Amino acid sequence: MQDEIILRRWIGKVATERAAEYAKYMAETGAEEIETADGNLGHQITLRDLGDGTSEITALSWWRDMEAVRDFAGDDPGRARYFTVDEIYLIEKPDTVEHHVVFSHEFTFRIR
Repeated sequence: MQDEIILRRWIGKVATERAAEYAKYMAETGAEEIETADGNLGHQITLRDLGDGTSEITALSWWRDMEAVRDFAGDDPGRARYFTVDEIYLIEKPDTVEHHVVFSHEFTFRIR
């Protein structure tokens, strides 16, 4: 497909009491790596309190195409990437990420 945009989605679980701290860590480390990657169109990090002492943390990133995703993620782009510090925070750490073809979009804001 010509001019396809790819959404890469990763979801993990963290203790709610440490969720904001972990989100800040992600924003200061992993997000910078994503932002500077060739073919990246933007990203978001979201938190959702699950009400049971845990929170879901989601990293969303948009990419020019799957080739750009592979350049960023490696030969197995469906495999999640982790850093040593992630072990300290994450309660659930999935092995995989999802990729979706974006068929409709209107996304123009950038907050710094």
